Amino acid sequence: MNTNQIVPEMPVVCSQGGQFATVDHLEGDNCIKLNKDENGQHHYIPTSWVTNIENGKVIVDRPGEQAMEDWSETPTH
Repeated sequence: MNTNQIVPEMPVVCSQGGQFATVDHLEGDNCIKLNKDENGQHHYIPTSWVTNIENGKVIVDRPGEQAMEDWSETPTH
């Protein structure tokens, strides 16, 4: 998969089809920085979670609730 296709403002969608975040930008080759949440906090997810990039959306391998439990507040390099 070509992570260069991941661009700012793309929706991040869980394995169940629901959007749980939006891309801020790709940080390095292995990390996606997400836009700030309602508390003003950025979160990071590894690109290894991404299963597909389709229809302008980043699809990850886990349910949204699990993704939000597993994401990091610091880059995952």
